[in-house]
Amino acid sequence: MTVPSSLIINSPYEAPRRHWQQDTRDGSLAQIEERRPAGYEIFDVRYNTKRTEPLELVNQIRQRVDDWRAAGYPGVTSVTRRLLEHWHDRDARQLPFYFCQLEAMETLVWWVEGSAEHRQGIHLPGDGGPWQRLCNKMATGTGKTAVMAMIITWQVLNALTYPKRTRDFSRAVFIVAPGITVKERLRVLYPGEPDNFYDVFGLCPSEALRQKLNQAEILIENWHTLMPLKQTERSVVKKGAESDEAFTRRVLGKLAASRDIVVINDEAHHAYRIPAELKISKKQAAEQGIDLDEATRWIEGLDRIHKTRRIRCCFDLSATPFAPTGKASSEAGLFGWIISDFGLNDAIEAGLVKTPRVVIRDDALPDAKTYRSKLYHIYRDPEVADNLNSKAERHEPLPKLVQDAYTLLGADWRAALQQWKEEGHVSPPVMLTVCNRTETAARIEHYFRNGDAHWPEMLAPERTLRVDSKVLEKAEIGETAGSDKGYEESLRAIVDAAQIPETRKERLRGLKKEELLREIVDNVGKRGAAGQDLQKVISVAMLSEGWDAKNVTHIMGLRAFTSQLLCEQVIGRGLRRVAYETDENGLFLPEYVNIFGVPLSIFQVGDDGGPPPPPPKPSTQIESLPERANLEIRWPNVLRVDTVVRPTLAVDWAQVEALTLDPAQTPVSAELAPALGGAADLSKVHAIDLEQLPDGFRLQRLTFQAARKAFEALQGTFRGQREYLVLQLIRLVEQFFASDRLHIPSQYHQDPLRKRILFALNIDLIVQHLLRYVTEQNSERLEPVFDEEFPIGSTAAMRTWYTTKICHPTRRSQISHMVADSSWEQYAANLFDQSSRVVAYAKNDHLGFYVWYLWNGVRRRFIPDFLVRLTNGRTLVLEIKGEDSEQNRAKRDALDTWVRAVNERGGFGVWCCDVAFVPAQMQDIVAQHAQISTQG
Repeated sequence: MTVPSSLIINSPYEAPRRHWQQDTRDGSLAQIEERRPAGYEIFDVRYNTKRTEPLELVNQIRQRVDDWRAAGYPGVTSVTRRLLEHWHDRDARQLPFYFCQLEAMETLVWWVEGSAEHRQGIHLPGDGGPWQRLCNKMATGTGKTAVMAMIITWQVLNALTYPKRTRDFSRAVFIVAPGITVKERLRVLYPGEPDNFYDVFGLCPSEALRQKLNQAEILIENWHTLMPLKQTERSVVKKGAESDEAFTRRVLGKLAASRDIVVINDEAHHAYRIPAELKISKKQAAEQGIDLDEATRWIEGLDRIHKTRRIRCCFDLSATPFAPTGKASSEAGLFGWIISDFGLNDAIEAGLVKTPRVVIRDDALPDAKTYRSKLYHIYRDPEVADNLNSKAERHEPLPKLVQDAYTLLGADWRAALQQWKEEGHVSPPVMLTVCNRTETAARIEHYFRNGDAHWPEMLAPERTLRVDSKVLEKAEIGETAGSDKGYEESLRAIVDAAQIPETRKERLRGLKKEELLREIVDNVGKRGAAGQDLQKVISVAMLSEGWDAKNVTHIMGLRAFTSQLLCEQVIGRGLRRVAYETDENGLFLPEYVNIFGVPLSIFQVGDDGGPPPPPPKPSTQIESLPERANLEIRWPNVLRVDTVVRPTLAVDWAQVEALTLDPAQTPVSAELAPALGGAADLSKVHAIDLEQLPDGFRLQRLTFQAARKAFEALQGTFRGQREYLVLQLIRLVEQFFASDRLHIPSQYHQDPLRKRILFALNIDLIVQHLLRYVTEQNSERLEPVFDEEFPIGSTAAMRTWYTTKICHPTRRSQISHMVADSSWEQYAANLFDQSSRVVAYAKNDHLGFYVWYLWNGVRRRFIPDFLVRLTNGRTLVLEIKGEDSEQNRAKRDALDTWVRAVNERGGFGVWCCDVAFVPAQMQDIVAQHAQISTQG
């Protein structure tokens, strides 16, 4: 059997190139050198069988989008094109977007804006309602919230730029969440929030567009807002049912004045239409983790909004977009309007989430039917199921298999606990238990609080949280649950025992129990918060979506799992990664979540348990310090540098290099013959000979043709009259044709007609060669063109950001810390902080200083490493490079042009630039530029 060292085989930032495939004969894993086709697995735990259902429509769309992307996004607006190019620019943000995020956005843009030929023959089913739905299927932990921010940016900026395209774009966005927890997390989608995603991820390619985005009209509500108003039973005045208009005004509030609304459904598997023929009880739905009332009210509410305001499009995001079918396996209810798919398998292979590890064997008797370890699906054991389904008292002992499972899983958990302590992490690793009913949850809580657990480390009453589903449900809709003093006291005991500042404890003690429970649950493992020190979390439900505790390392499943959907939902609570370090191949280092009792079909085989996930690294706040205003560095934001040509053109012919025209590379005549089946009929040869067409190659015609091409190249920067430019170019071209600078290494082609033919067939090369010397010898000045919306950049304007990388406080920089991406950068910072020749410096990280350059015909951004203000008043732009290349030379040429243009323009001080190829050069570079007089 193949035992892979890691399931991570793809870069998170590139399209998957390979995938794992399991051999049905021996269970070994084989690496397939192609992307995994879109699909989902149906794993029937009753009969121990698994099959893969392909998503043919998604696979077809995926290929269309690939072709459309390769064609350059035909059909999109200029705003959309600029956004797509910016989102693909890895230098525009600290961490690039994941491929799955970019693909999800590209697929939506393709459907809405793509040219017709790329969408021909594609039919996307709807849900039977009057408004369009598009679904991105994305696994937990792959960045759906960032995709929502990208959707809003795309829609709003286009709607404001093209106000008549209401069928495609809208500035009014209504976001529906499954509860208050998610709603609060989605506040980052409001542009005015301090930590909004538009700034965190740098979604806008310019400050002007970012300011424009503030005109977005966004409303975020949980689905409970869509519930109809309840009639007051004791009211004397009996009012009629709430009208659709009144409903819309109440729900949309500030958004009620808008029409043609865009809807985003977060965790959209809660929102579906229930077919009339569907026969499924609430109990069956609950077993599949589904709330039928929620689904009905969610969709009905949106239908009423559509009647009064019109929903132009609804964007659904979900890791598990399935609707109930009434069958034991719910996968048959997959949403038909899925447009892209990046499932759990893909996320694991790209390292975006932890790798779930489930039990594959133990040294006890296996299950009699499946021959698997009983720990694989604990609830399947008849004795366990009977015991956990009884209304037992909380003090009654747990079934032996359950206690054995906790002892085994607890041993691994305590090893992780010890390692995290040794590494100095504040919060411990968390073990999550998902139960079948409230009585079981109470028994598990008693097991951890009252001495039944085998390992002493697991006996921690103040570090054990039982999530009361009823209280949490009320908290999610902002209502009050019934009185339960014992439960409330346990919550307050957790707060009292937490190692957090007393001021924060006082605030928490003032909360109601519903608010306090949500505060604790939402902040498990977060430093300085109520849930900082929790070790065990016990829940009947799977906890709310959006629960993003990263320190869940172990999961115990004590309920029935009738579908792969349920398995993924439970395991999804523990999939969020702790760290994002990469190996030498650019792949994420593997992290694991160890699982008992959840029969997930995806598993990591063979190794000895593997290391526990590393503790989350503390983050550092990087900010611009107002008190260091004397260390501010300012720079002009230059969009391009134009070469302004003198009205009188001249060429120093002595400086013009000879241009060789090789006749052997220029066909002048050709012969054709009829061919059939690869054979040519030489009796019917047809010749084409340019020498037989002398009128087409008159010298005057060639001169005017060359002058016209040169005029097109120079007319944008020539300050004199256009007619005068044309006359001068004609004169220069005539001189060039007559000069000895056009070399033809063939006596035969010295014939005037043959020479003119060579000139005609190489006219572009001749013009480009001549203009090199016209421009170089006749540039009056370099004229920088500034960004009108954001002409001046400054270290004082840098937005506060956070990092888990190693960073060090600065002394001579307005930026509080410097993140060293290499020992060389740290060496540079130490030098700048100590050098008597340096007044101030800043690493060019999140500053927004860049220089445009051309490479392979594409306009790119060059981000130099440091800005250094020297004692002589000069500002040095310093790049450090361990090696050189043609592209790096192109960057430096563009930077040199930038410096000359800014210095010629004046008003920004004196600038200079340099590059260090070894650390030892930096002392000399600083000394050299600091000794030059600013007058020089």
